[in-house]
Order: sequence, then structure tokens, then C-alpha cells
Amino acid sequence: MALDEVAPPLPVPRIQLSHGGRKMPLIALGTAVDPPVPAEVTKSAVLQAIELGYRHFDTAHKYRSEQPIGDAVQEALNLGLIQSRDEVFITSKLWCGDAHPHLVVPGLKKTLRNLKMDWIDLYLIHWPLSCTPDKYDFPIKEDDFLPMDFEGVWAAMEECLKLGLTKCIGVSNFTCKKLKHLLSVANIPPAVNQVEVNPFWQQKKLIDLCRENGIGVTGYSPLGAIGTFYGSNKIMDCQVLQQIAKSKGKTLPQVCLRWAYEQGIAVAVKSFNRERMKENLMIFDWELSEEDHEKIRGIPQSRTVTGWPYLSKKGPFTTLEELWDGEL
Repeated sequence: MALDEVAPPLPVPRIQLSHGGRKMPLIALGTAVDPPVPAEVTKSAVLQAIELGYRHFDTAHKYRSEQPIGDAVQEALNLGLIQSRDEVFITSKLWCGDAHPHLVVPGLKKTLRNLKMDWIDLYLIHWPLSCTPDKYDFPIKEDDFLPMDFEGVWAAMEECLKLGLTKCIGVSNFTCKKLKHLLSVANIPPAVNQVEVNPFWQQKKLIDLCRENGIGVTGYSPLGAIGTFYGSNKIMDCQVLQQIAKSKGKTLPQVCLRWAYEQGIAVAVKSFNRERMKENLMIFDWELSEEDHEKIRGIPQSRTVTGWPYLSKKGPFTTLEELWDGEL
């Protein structure tokens, strides 16, 4: 039976974030595409996603997907697929070249121009480091890496919130140690930490820390970022997950997304295939057993997204141990 012949997916649950009064849908369509695709492909995928019921879209200056997302939202409004901007939740991220106190607000204003929006729902510090101002090369050149002024950059993120340019602010790729440091200097704590989370990198300690401090977690690469230069097939090839999927009559990606949902976190999952996009929403009317969870807890742990492009012989991070504070 084709997916279009079955009942439509249930509405995606939302969680209340700690500030801004916004509720974040627990499944986001990720738009970090490797290799890059034409803007029209991204716009078409986002429009299809809105038709299917997605209301959370994850982007970043680095992804070059802000403009097509904005165009898709405007077209969805024109077509009557959504009735107002408030129906969609947009997450974007501050790139390292703008991660300087005086460039944070201008960086977000650039994002808003790309999206053709007056505000976004969530703005995240993309990585816990900076690079030469106004540099957008990736990979970052060896001589361009700089340590981040965490206190100054976060104060500027708080200013974005006060100016109404974003409803919530947060971070991405922050370890327990970096998050504790940020909490010690923040006037407004981050609403979200977006990090890799999947059955092969379960992040229990970090998720617990976030929960204790009222910080939501969004997991990226929930299926191992397959097809990217940094991704891995280890999740899709996992016999434990394959067996659970077979016993449930579900697909392996659905098992991974349901597992994340049962951890109480959001996920950003990237697929521009219509049937897979629909399948990824069909996880809310069934559940995993305690036996399933026990099997998943037994999976050996290792990162997929190691972060090696953010290392430099000149620092601020020369090794993966330094980047992740030993949380490997």
C-alpha cells in the first residue's frame, strides 16, 4: 500500500520552550544538503513538507537554504496551505564568521533578509568557536580560526531576543562543560541545544543536564547523516534496529525517530523524498517497549559528526578531545 493511501500523519506534538512563548514542533525538516542542491529543489521540498504537515524547518546561513525556505513559506501562504507566519517554526544559526559581539545582530538581520521575515522562532550559535569576521568559507581556513568571546557573543544573542528579531535563542554543538560555562555568564539561559543524537550517540548525560536546566534538545543526524561526506551507514546497517523495526512492522528510520521522541527531544531529519518525508511523521501512534529500549541502550556508542573540520593546529581546538571536552 502506498503511503498516500494510508491515513495522514498525526499532527506533530510541540514542546514549550523556556522563553519567547513559542512551542517548538518535535520534528523539523533539516535542510543541510550535501552536496548542495539548487534553491528551487529546496523550495519544492519545503512546500511539499508543509502540505504533509511539517511546521518546523531547520536552516542556517551555512546551508544556503534560508532564501528557498522563505520563498516556500510565502508560497504556502499564497496557496492557503497555512494561514499565517505563526504556523511555522523557523530555526536558523549564527555562522562562525558572524560570531563576534558586534556582528551577531547584523548576522541575524542577514538571515531575516534571506527569509523575507521580520523575525524567526529560534536562533542558535552554530559552533562554539569564531573565525575571521565576515568570512564564510567552509571548510574554515587554518589561519581564520578564533576563540569565541562566549560572554560577549551570548550578550549579543540576548540583544537579538530583546529587539524581537527572534523569539528564542540557543546553541548548537555545546558540550556539558561549554553549556555549564554559558549558563554561568548568561542573563537569559539558552532555550535549546542542538546536537547529534541517535541510537549510536545517545547523549544521556547531556540531555539530562539540559532537562535539569529547562533547555530543550534538538537531535540532528538522527539517521547517521547518510549520503553526506561526514555521514555513516552504521545506523541503517544496525541489526538490532533492523530487528526492532521488523518486529514493529515499521521502518528503521521510524524506529530511530520514535526512540528520539521517547527521549523527550526534538529531531531534525533531512529527506526531500515525499514518501520518506511522510513516513518520518508517522511515529506518534505506536511506541517502543522497554525491551526495545534495553536493546538500543546496549548499542556501542560513537559519534558520526566528529567535528574534524573545526580543528586547527593554531586552535582554539587542536584535537577532538578539546572540541568535545573529552565527551567522546
